[in-house]
Amino acid sequence: MTGFRGRVEKYYKEKLAEQGAMLFSLIDPDKFYLEKGASIAKASYENNADVILVGGSIGAQGSLLDDTIKMIKDAAPGLPVVLYPGNISGISQFADAIYFMHMLNSRDVYWLSTAQIQAAPVIKRIGIEAIPTTYLIIEPGRTVGWIGNANVVPRERSDLAAACALAARYTGSHVLITDAGSGAPEPAPVEMISAIAEQCEDALLYFNAGGVKTPQQAAACIKAGARGIHVGNAFEEQASAEKIKAMAAAIRAEGKKRV
Repeated sequence: MTGFRGRVEKYYKEKLAEQGAMLFSLIDPDKFYLEKGASIAKASYENNADVILVGGSIGAQGSLLDDTIKMIKDAAPGLPVVLYPGNISGISQFADAIYFMHMLNSRDVYWLSTAQIQAAPVIKRIGIEAIPTTYLIIEPGRTVGWIGNANVVPRERSDLAAACALAARYTGSHVLITDAGSGAPEPAPVEMISAIAEQCEDALLYFNAGGVKTPQQAAACIKAGARGIHVGNAFEEQASAEKIKAMAAAIRAEGKKRV
């Protein structure tokens, strides 16, 4: 993998070289702020999650977001805290990096370019690492699909998803995230994940989000070609040590097969 820049992207590269796949623990600061967010972060840190993501489609901003991130960093020392912003209000100087995202299949120019134009000077001023990221919403999309006015990719159209992945690669993104939406009944189909991964190759890191609730589902996504799994709802509902550890173990066991 070439073209990486910044400390967090270097960390991703090293982790993937070592273990083949990664587990991202997603904390929504609107629902789990301050001590609540720190509790999930601590359980994630102690049970082999690789990165803490902070973000959501709506929710916390300003001092509440800042204070939550500071508490998360205290609870999970050494793990990168990466912003997964639902809007420009989701920027904080206390994070290590931010997914600088555009929603590739939004019908709304705001999510394609306006939000990025507004956010870019702020990100430069506060000096956090920006990771060029394409965000692709898969059916059903749920809240993020509704907020982002997404033309969701139908679950049976792996060919469309693959074309989107190729567009992300050719326009210079470093990361591609597919998302079926928080609380989706199930992950993206493995056939779709395979088709996307085939287009990404080693030029674009592909992470899958939405609907992963069990270690078996996580392992199936990694086997199909995803490099990492975002887990939010499943840990929010039961942030137990056993559940996080089992998810991390399944992801790493499958990832090791490609190292």
